[in-house]
Amino acid sequence: MNKNAKLVRMVTTNHLCPWGIKAKDILKRKGYEIEDNHLESMEANKTYKEENNFDETPQIFIEGKHIGNYEDLRKHFGMKPEEKDGKTYQPIIAIFCVCFLMAVTTSYTMTAGLPTILTLELFIAFSMCVLGIQKLQNLSTFTSGFVQYDLLAQKDVRYGYIYPFVETSAGILMITGLFTWVVAPVVLFVSSIGAISIIKAVYIDKKDLECACTGGGDRVPLGAISLTENLMMILMAAWMILKQTGLILL
Repeated sequence: MNKNAKLVRMVTTNHLCPWGIKAKDILKRKGYEIEDNHLESMEANKTYKEENNFDETPQIFIEGKHIGNYEDLRKHFGMKPEEKDGKTYQPIIAIFCVCFLMAVTTSYTMTAGLPTILTLELFIAFSMCVLGIQKLQNLSTFTSGFVQYDLLAQKDVRYGYIYPFVETSAGILMITGLFTWVVAPVVLFVSSIGAISIIKAVYIDKKDLECACTGGGDRVPLGAISLTENLMMILMAAWMILKQTGLILL
């Protein structure tokens, strides 16, 4: 027997509802024959919702039974919610994982051997560059989150606007190994301020804040991972200084 479903979604010349496309894809993969009804204007969409007392579209019906919106459809089939509420570490984990793999492959290409200390150096440098890019995409969003916990940015907001440029530039120069005597002290300074700020905000003042490390707005909690990022930068800056002075021989 054929399984039947009805989908009511917004499809106009200027807007193609992404949730409607995703709902249709799920129904197709579940083997349903779909009656695909298009709302071809904003007015038609508004009228449909008002007449049927719906808050949003798309709306899905299976075998004549009203299921609800896209997330309701996922729930109906026992699928995990796609839109998750609350904070998540996913953005920062994704960045760190990709940067680590980039560092491993780059190090392997350069040394033709197993990962060495170069891998760690590149990992931190790549991470700083990518995190810098995230912040530079929208300086206003970044600074709005950054000033909530960074002690220096609270004293002078301009530091919040400068920080992404410092982080990105330092990462680039760390990759090349240029101007170590300038880069290392700067990285040591900004990362130390960052670590102290996080410790005060999270572990002393017990504030529940979002980290601006990925640019802000990504719901990344301010806490252990953010502190680890700054501690890694402190260690790398110290390593660069020791290596430059010849106290560590490779």
